[in-house]
Amino acid sequence: MNKTITFRKMTEEDLIEVLEVEVNSFATPWSSEAFYNELTKNQFAHYLVVELDQKVVGYCGVWIIVDEAHITNIALLPEYRGMKLGEALLTKVIELARNQGALRMTLEVRVSNERAKALYRKFGFEDGAIRKQYYTDNLEDALVMWVNL
Repeated sequence: MNKTITFRKMTEEDLIEVLEVEVNSFATPWSSEAFYNELTKNQFAHYLVVELDQKVVGYCGVWIIVDEAHITNIALLPEYRGMKLGEALLTKVIELARNQGALRMTLEVRVSNERAKALYRKFGFEDGAIRKQYYTDNLEDALVMWVNL
């Protein structure tokens, strides 16, 4: 059975499905208002969703400021992980950032999230600094990673 995978810009109509991804992915999920503000008020924010058979199963946000891109969040519903959708989504976001003139990209990731760090390293991200007690739910450190685009 072939599944139809599409990538597109996130809209306000996607918020319910995006929140489902968010609450199933993060200990301290963003609110609907946070996403709404990103979509409507943040001139630097760009958000993409990945759909499988017209169902939003993941999303990624990036801020592009001058020549630097900062991934704010990337997530997939747990049952759709391990299907290379995260790789495909990250590829699309990197392409978007390059097209907008970004020369470098950064992100923060939990130091314990080996699966995510492996994905980012696959794309050439390198370890940068540690942000101490970055995550408010358990005060875990974040690893800052960078890649030249």
